[in-house]
Amino acid sequence: MSYTQFFSILFALVLLKNSAFAQEFDLLLRGGKIVDGTGNAWFYGDVGIKNGKIARVGQFPNATAAKTLDAKGLIVCPGFIDVHTHIEEDEFKRPTADNFIYDGVTTVVTGNCGLSNVDLGLYFRQLDSVKTSVNVASLIGHNDVRKAVMGTVNRPSTPEEQQKMEAIVEKAMKDGAVGLATGLIYVPGTYSKTEEIVGLAKVAARYGGVYASHIRYEGDEVLKAIDEAVEIGRQATIPIQISHFKVSGQNNWGRSKQTIAAVESARREGIDVTIDQYPYTASSTGLNTLLPSWALAGGLDSIKARVNDAAIRQRMIKEMVASLKRRKQKHFTYAVVANYDADTSLNGKNMEEINLLKGRKHKAETIMEMALKGGASMVFHGMGDWDVENIMRYPQNMFASDASIRVYNFGVPHPRGYGTNARVLGYYVRQKKIIPLEEAIRRMTSLPAQKFKLAERGLLQPTMAADVLVFDENTIIDASTYDRPHQYSRGMKYVIVNGEVVVNNEKHTGLRSGKVLRMKL
Repeated sequence: MSYTQFFSILFALVLLKNSAFAQEFDLLLRGGKIVDGTGNAWFYGDVGIKNGKIARVGQFPNATAAKTLDAKGLIVCPGFIDVHTHIEEDEFKRPTADNFIYDGVTTVVTGNCGLSNVDLGLYFRQLDSVKTSVNVASLIGHNDVRKAVMGTVNRPSTPEEQQKMEAIVEKAMKDGAVGLATGLIYVPGTYSKTEEIVGLAKVAARYGGVYASHIRYEGDEVLKAIDEAVEIGRQATIPIQISHFKVSGQNNWGRSKQTIAAVESARREGIDVTIDQYPYTASSTGLNTLLPSWALAGGLDSIKARVNDAAIRQRMIKEMVASLKRRKQKHFTYAVVANYDADTSLNGKNMEEINLLKGRKHKAETIMEMALKGGASMVFHGMGDWDVENIMRYPQNMFASDASIRVYNFGVPHPRGYGTNARVLGYYVRQKKIIPLEEAIRRMTSLPAQKFKLAERGLLQPTMAADVLVFDENTIIDASTYDRPHQYSRGMKYVIVNGEVVVNNEKHTGLRSGKVLRMKL
């Protein structure tokens, strides 16, 4: 070999080495205030991302990358995990999930409140095909499992029916579900006995799942409902997640002191109970929850027959008025229509306003009529500020939107679908100082990742998936309101999902780099 050839090869090797060094990272976040998701204090540093994973966290001023983002003066933290969502069907209409992405959510858990796809294997394959901007995990929903086996009948399950339901849950867990979810105020789950749920929860427990529950009562009998959830966890030996933890009705304001004590008592016993919360004093669900649950059995024809029977109708009205009085309400002003397909001109109006429009002062019959015409999604103003803040201070509490993927300018939905995390960070952390920034981020990241066994998520550490946020702690805020809900949160500078920049300079890039997160057995 000649000297010329030798030096040519040596020079090429040097260039190759330098080129490899220059591409040490695919993406480098430089000089941010790192909040790593553990709850520990922030520190200044860099985050290097390679092949969709976090490769390095610390200070490495000489490192270079294919793309570098300046994070000076900004918070760098793991992507938020929303453990209580209802994205079914919307993920195919709006796979970019803008409302979640702008709120910093990079992973959602759907299938909550007992409502899910029954064939999760098929559902996950569909998600793999369509691709979304957020990662998606799912629970298997008890209501839909029960409906598939028993319809909407109001009776306990037979041994044969129980076996069929358990088989559906087992298949869902094998397909990658992260647990079992119940919605015990909804038909037909409300007709189930505790023993039925225990049997299904035992199946989910065998595969490492969690039991997530919209408990049977959230108002007067909330303590009884918490006890039932704990008992299911105790008997099934399964971790428990109590969904959208609250105390509803003015007559119950202040009782969060008791409900949190009940959770803590269970934890001291050694039962793994945690909760989630949306940071608002209004809830949102279907209009039919205003009707007595017994009146909803058997489907629409059965409901119509009961409403048309004068004696049964009067019984229904009596129970609805009694419930109103227990809440210390004179009228249904607390119930606001979010979307009513049969007459969208009523969207945004409360039930008393609708009654007055129809010339029916204080009438419960209007609710029945709307239910028979397809029902409506509603916003219910029924919680107190003190309870919201008291629950927020509880360290085993996560933040969750209880929302769908919003179709922009459709209806007048609850603002939680746009602003849950930004509201916590902007209003409750920065303005009211209810909890510190690092603690809020822990509740949005590592705590939900741990609870739902979302491996490789929730922490800024090497080998973890590169779901990363960069935001301005001084400007982040929710913009969505009850009157004008269709407004995205502000302040998210960059949102990175699996190493890809989905929000760049506060603008959605359209990338759909999310993955289906199946439970690893």
